[in-house]
Amino acid sequence: MLRGFNAELKRVALFTALCLLFGLINGYVLPTLLAGGGLYMFWMLWQIRQLDIWLNQRRKTPPPEASGIWSDIFESIYRLQKRQERESERVRQVLNRVQETTGALPDGVLLLDSRGNIDWWNPAAERMFGFEQSDQGQPLVNYVRNPKFVSYMEKQDFREPLDIPASGNKDNRLQFQVTRYGQNEKLVVARDITYLHKLGQMRKDFVANVSHELRTPLTVLKGYLETFADAAQLPENFHVPLTQMQQQCTRMHLLVNDLISLSVLETEVNLERHQPLALKPLLERLRDEAAALSADKQIISLSCDDNIKIHGVEKELQSAFGNLVNNAVKYTQTGARIHINATVDHYGLRVAVTDNGPGIEPRHLPRLTERFYRVDDSRNSATGGTGLGLAIVKHALSRHDGRLEITSQVGQGSAFICHFPKQRLA
Repeated sequence: MLRGFNAELKRVALFTALCLLFGLINGYVLPTLLAGGGLYMFWMLWQIRQLDIWLNQRRKTPPPEASGIWSDIFESIYRLQKRQERESERVRQVLNRVQETTGALPDGVLLLDSRGNIDWWNPAAERMFGFEQSDQGQPLVNYVRNPKFVSYMEKQDFREPLDIPASGNKDNRLQFQVTRYGQNEKLVVARDITYLHKLGQMRKDFVANVSHELRTPLTVLKGYLETFADAAQLPENFHVPLTQMQQQCTRMHLLVNDLISLSVLETEVNLERHQPLALKPLLERLRDEAAALSADKQIISLSCDDNIKIHGVEKELQSAFGNLVNNAVKYTQTGARIHINATVDHYGLRVAVTDNGPGIEPRHLPRLTERFYRVDDSRNSATGGTGLGLAIVKHALSRHDGRLEITSQVGQGSAFICHFPKQRLA
């Protein structure tokens, strides 16, 4: 059977030659060629009709018999149909596996289109939010009406998960993690963290209660130790033990104070306490206190414009910046330079405390804000550190929508940078 475009050209050439020959014989060359062209066009239209009938059949059948270029067209379309069927079956199998997998997850999984409307959800999400089939295509913020969630979706900043109370039950907590994919579509994972939240709250309450209860006996012990140390008839061999006891009691007292500060910072933010604050006077006080602590062993400088104001709680910001400056004084050598620099750019406010001290190894940087994490136990013991300073800084900044960035190179120094969004500028 003749097949392909070249075969069709040969067919046309042969048919044209026969029409020409027949026209020369009967003396009507042009009418004969026109009649032959009409017959060829009719045959082409017939093949097109066959193709249309075959494509519109509900039950797919093998392509009809044809020759020339139409044979290739039918065969190519048939192969494409079979390939599409195989791909569709493969996609269906993958979708079935995905649905089975997500159906087994305890976490709610939702797919949102580029406008934030719900495309699909798994059974866990259906139980969490009470979805019905008619809810498909509706905005997710219609079902999660918490203002924090609405703001979270509007800002489009999904680097950190969002924890909010559940809509129907304020005692339950949900955590939302959003991931972008495709053309700004979003994968939303909603996790019930009620149990973890209650455990965290129990831990916070325990730390706060124990810290408050320890403060009174520590104050009594410290008072008696000071009395014994000032006694005139104290035996000589008692001086060293009493001094060490005083040092450890002071350190324990600092630790209790830091724990209380941390437990306060971990509670809900009271927005009514946030007021516009002039930044330069606050940093100047911290610089002067650091200079007194340093006793002129380090060179401490400050750069800050007079007109910079931040919306926040002065005590908490003073605690955050003060911990960074005091750490720089404690952990740098004599003669080191410590610089406090506050600048405003199009991202917001940037407060940096830099030094040219010994620096910190890269492996320690990700864990510096963990509670009681110590780079070097001996160094913390020598300086009287509690291991809570940077944890306090992290929580104080988070209550002001800020974040802490730490960079350091061994032998060259460290930089602790507080970033605040421009919305925090007063």
